[in-house]
Amino acid sequence: MATPQVLSMVLAGGEGKRLLPLTADRAKPAVPFGGMYRLIDFVLSNLANAGYLRIVVLTQYKSHSLDRHISRTWRMSTLLGNYVTPVPAQQRLGPRWFSGSADAILQNLNLIEDDCPDHVVVFGADHIYRMDPRQMVDQHIASGAGVTIAAIRQPLSLADQFGVIETGPDGRGVAAFREKPKDAVGLPDAPDQIYASMGNYVFDTRVLIDIVKRDALDTASRHDVGGDIIPKLVEAGQAQVYDFADNQVPGSTERDRGYWRDVGTLDAFYEAHMDLISVHPIFNLYNRRWPIFSGHDPLPPAKFVFNEEGRRGYAVDSMVSPGAILSGGTAERSILSPDVHLDSGASVCDSVLMDGVRIGRGAVVRHAIIDKNVSVPDGARIGVDLEEDQERFTVTPNGVRVIEKNQIIPG
Repeated sequence: MATPQVLSMVLAGGEGKRLLPLTADRAKPAVPFGGMYRLIDFVLSNLANAGYLRIVVLTQYKSHSLDRHISRTWRMSTLLGNYVTPVPAQQRLGPRWFSGSADAILQNLNLIEDDCPDHVVVFGADHIYRMDPRQMVDQHIASGAGVTIAAIRQPLSLADQFGVIETGPDGRGVAAFREKPKDAVGLPDAPDQIYASMGNYVFDTRVLIDIVKRDALDTASRHDVGGDIIPKLVEAGQAQVYDFADNQVPGSTERDRGYWRDVGTLDAFYEAHMDLISVHPIFNLYNRRWPIFSGHDPLPPAKFVFNEEGRRGYAVDSMVSPGAILSGGTAERSILSPDVHLDSGASVCDSVLMDGVRIGRGAVVRHAIIDKNVSVPDGARIGVDLEEDQERFTVTPNGVRVIEKNQIIPG
């Protein structure tokens, strides 16, 4: 049997308004994560590890840093026809931008027609997880379905926070797809659970082309894959579900197996970082059998200097990236990105510091996300006085202080 031809489409055009101010100057998939990565690296790594090496990334808003990251990092050998390429909105169908994810596919049908795949993998660009998409594709092919929807089991009590997939008696066919229902029904084999859509789909190519063309003619449609395309295919009896719990990733542990996090809000983004730094990580970046790939500047190893009382450079329960220098400063339960500097007496706790952040002498940082190239002055206090911080910074519902890229903090 011939190996099926698969084209991967990564949807990376959303504005990411709920991640402001981190998305004030960049597309959401380009937001740094975990010290050494960008959000988009996770989906691209899953596809690359699976051997799906023909990938188009559909972009739209503030895409420069995302385009640059893909161009510098995700280079494939062209000898065998492999590529990862960003595709901006080209207005191929007229002077308009993408009006939704389905419209983004419609406006780029030429990519599918040029590649002639048997199946099209359509994945989101901004989730933190490991997944072997080959297993989902194999189930899709065996079923003969028009579309297969990846789903993760969640408590029934959280149904109103997700797009919920309701299955038929066989547990595979999709009977309904509803956005954030308040009267969801539990699964046949687990009445206290629901299937939440992960935003990942596998389409039969002919089905995908037909449905996005028909959707374009529907004046009532929002032209969204999850909100419009999938319900239409469910109604036509062409949709089935793929249970993420069945996915087996090489090197995964019982603790991190099945991990998936939607980092669509600042609090979720922060909590996903905290998942990385426990002794036995909830999400394990150290799995070398299914690595997360990214590009790195040629920086030296991290350095910890001074061993004097009140001037000791160390980090505990933390992740410290290359180029970081802890010059008499301390970090606890934190993630320090490349080229971060902590000066003498600086104290950072429960925080995420992105590239190039400087923490001045005696400064205190608690419960914060600090974007690139911010200098915290000597003696400054962040995360200590809530009222003061609310006047200066974005503060999330859970009290995380967020300082935007290049923000100047008065001394």
